[in-house]
Amino acid sequence: MLNEKAKLVNACPIFISNNVKKTVDFYVEKLGFKFAEHLDKIDKFAAIYRDQIEIVVVEKKKGKILSNQTRYGSGYDAYLDTATLNGIDLIYQEFKEKGVKIINKPQLTDYGSYEFIFEDIDGRNIGVGLIKDQANFFEKSNYLND
Repeated sequence: MLNEKAKLVNACPIFISNNVKKTVDFYVEKLGFKFAEHLDKIDKFAAIYRDQIEIVVVEKKKGKILSNQTRYGSGYDAYLDTATLNGIDLIYQEFKEKGVKIINKPQLTDYGSYEFIFEDIDGRNIGVGLIKDQANFFEKSNYLND
C-alpha cells in the first residue's frame, strides 16, 4: 500500500451565477445538459451534466460576474475536451444551430489544440477542443515523462 498512488479523475468547475435557474435553463436548452437543482438550500446551486462533464452553478451573494477575458484580458473560464477531433466540429454545429453565441470558429491554435470558443448566458468564455498537435503542445513539458 505504501507505493499506491492516488489518481485524480475529474475536475468540476464552479460557475457563479446571478440566477441559477436561468443559467441551468441555458445549459439544458442550448447545450444539451441535464441537471440536479438544489435551489431550496442555504447556498442555492445546481449541478449540470453532459456526458462526463460536471459543472456546479452557485448563485452569487455579492460582487459582479466577469469573465476572465473581461477581468484579466486573457484566459477562458472553462475548457471542455471532446472525445475526438471530429466531435469539436459536431458540437460547434450543434451549438451554432441552437443560437449559442460563438466567439471563435473551430481552428488550430498556435499551441496545437483544435478548438472553438462560445459565450454562455453569464458572459463566460468557454473553450471546446482537443490537442491535435501533441509535439507542439508538449514541446516544453514533463507530462509525457510519467
